[in-house]
Amino acid sequence: MILSIETATDVCSVALHQEGALLASFSLHLPQAHGKHLASLIDKMKQELSLDLKQLNAIAVSKGPGSYTGLRIGVATAKGLCYVLQKPLIAVNTLEAMAHRVQQLKLIKEAWMCPMMDARRMEVYCMLIDEQGKVQMPTEAKIIDQNSFGELLSTKYVIFFGNGMPKCRPLLEAHERALFMEHIIPHAEDVGALAWQRFQEGAFEDIAYFEPFYLKDFIAGKPKSKLNPQ
Repeated sequence: MILSIETATDVCSVALHQEGALLASFSLHLPQAHGKHLASLIDKMKQELSLDLKQLNAIAVSKGPGSYTGLRIGVATAKGLCYVLQKPLIAVNTLEAMAHRVQQLKLIKEAWMCPMMDARRMEVYCMLIDEQGKVQMPTEAKIIDQNSFGELLSTKYVIFFGNGMPKCRPLLEAHERALFMEHIIPHAEDVGALAWQRFQEGAFEDIAYFEPFYLKDFIAGKPKSKLNPQ
């Protein structure tokens, strides 16, 4: 039995799987509220399922890329549960979890998948996964222009999705093999499905040293002066 946590975007979600089968999930779409509501989502799951957290065999967490603050909260919560319950930690790449959801839809069997998360300006965090679910391009921060993925799109259908996709679509939609899917967001349900595979492989993290996969250093915005909001 695995409890999964996903906080890489504005959507905060938790899920519970038993041997890969989904038992329950709860989510909340409320920006900048992970710190306040993540614990309450876990409590809600405990109450509705009469779940004793000691029954868990592992805790899984979406490791990034994504929101710096969101990832930090999710990983801190997961590590805290692992310490208290003496359970192993499983980390799942956020982009892989998004691709898992698209792969289950089986829209075009031969299409590759390119999950995209919004970064700065015309930059996205993305990866490429083939029709077999194998990573062909590892996670990277990529600046998108009209030539991006051109060689691949000359021979392969590619499905682009995620919250970074809309700003890239105008540059990529001229390619006839470029496909676009709306409303695909990271969710704990997909984290849990992949975590079950990791659990069977014994792919656990070192709780003491594990950190989120930020991909880039955090850059804080300058606070606005009360006297001069400009």
